[in-house]
Amino acid sequence: MCEEEFAPGSAYDYQCGYEICDSFAYPGGVTLDTSVTSTGDCHATSTSSSRDGPIPGPGDVIETESRTAKMRYVFREEFFDVSKPHIAAAPEEQLWQGCPEKRKRKSVFNQGELDALEYHSKVRNFIWEGTLHLVQEGLKSGFLHRNTAELSCRKNVVPGHIGCGLAELCEMAKQFTAVNESDHQAVHVLDDETSIPEQDLLSCVTENSSNSAKIVVLMGQKYLVPPKSSFLLSDISCLQPLLSYKKKYDVIVIDPPWENKSVKRSNRYSHLSSWQIKQIPVPALAAPNCLVVTWVTNRQKHLRFVKDELYPYWSVKTLAEWHWVKITRAGEFVLPLDSLHKKPYEVLVLGRVQGDVKETLRKSEDVLPIPEHKLIVSVPCSLHSHKPPLTGVLADFIKPDVECLELFARNLQPGWTSWGNEVLKFQHIDYFTLLQNET
Repeated sequence: MCEEEFAPGSAYDYQCGYEICDSFAYPGGVTLDTSVTSTGDCHATSTSSSRDGPIPGPGDVIETESRTAKMRYVFREEFFDVSKPHIAAAPEEQLWQGCPEKRKRKSVFNQGELDALEYHSKVRNFIWEGTLHLVQEGLKSGFLHRNTAELSCRKNVVPGHIGCGLAELCEMAKQFTAVNESDHQAVHVLDDETSIPEQDLLSCVTENSSNSAKIVVLMGQKYLVPPKSSFLLSDISCLQPLLSYKKKYDVIVIDPPWENKSVKRSNRYSHLSSWQIKQIPVPALAAPNCLVVTWVTNRQKHLRFVKDELYPYWSVKTLAEWHWVKITRAGEFVLPLDSLHKKPYEVLVLGRVQGDVKETLRKSEDVLPIPEHKLIVSVPCSLHSHKPPLTGVLADFIKPDVECLELFARNLQPGWTSWGNEVLKFQHIDYFTLLQNET
């Protein structure tokens, strides 16, 4: 069974968001518009899905009300202004020219490259045909525009001070005086205060239990915290506060910092070895029948590790491989589909924690079975390593109001718990534009 879908948040012509209220304001609820979701070849139906989350696309509206003013923030639209491919495809390889046979090359490949070519040959037709179908739907609906000349070509400039040292703060936290767990609260609930002491932030889970979002200040920087969300800012050596939070999660999404040659050459972000990733306490965090979703790079070594070693170690049974395909606003692949260096798609491996059969059947009532293959097509955010939120994509396969956790997160989502050493990174207020200020 396979499906194709525009990822919630893949387009750029609509608005959604959540309202931020201070202590004097009437608490507002989450407000969401719907995006078009088209289902192609395998299931010829049309559905619509809503998107929640403050980060995924431009036009995300965030409102702050007080006694005298109402402020509206919008996630900066230029971060999704991907109008041209990063590397242009040859004319015969463009999406509009039919599905060409892969060109034979005379180069000598190492084993890793041969494995990648073999995998690509198995999925390329599904990706090509499914993406073409969804791009056609996107053009009809107005989400995509073939005439890129009409699109703005703004330069995506990220203010330098946004990189405000969250990962460095986590490293500094190891020097803090140890806190006796019995004398310290496991959760810091955001009330009326806006400033969070660094030691409080790093020693327990921070929770916004209200129905409205809040602005908090950390080291002089402002961050937006969605409603009904919680987070822990720490590195992998300081996960105990998350375990002490005493929640069990029905969905766990993981985006590991995979080790590879380019990462080793760069100081852009740290990486973890396969052994370190295995030590993440997923079994201790997972509820019975938990759905585990792991983002995997296109290296076959990592894909095999997840399916053959990591999931069995966590007692997770592999169910499906989904693909996220990245396109421009004109509907072109951001990279040539047959590029040997990088592909315009990434893989998600879905699995379930193995447990009681009766519990599995009970929890699977009223939800659709996980399709073995699913294609998610979207215009990516130009910010480094930013993934689309999966709330809307997973909505048909999980019950409402389940507990959801994202590991190695770099932003927050309404209703989710998030953990990572840069978990607030894309919540910085400078990633948003003040849309209006009404009195």
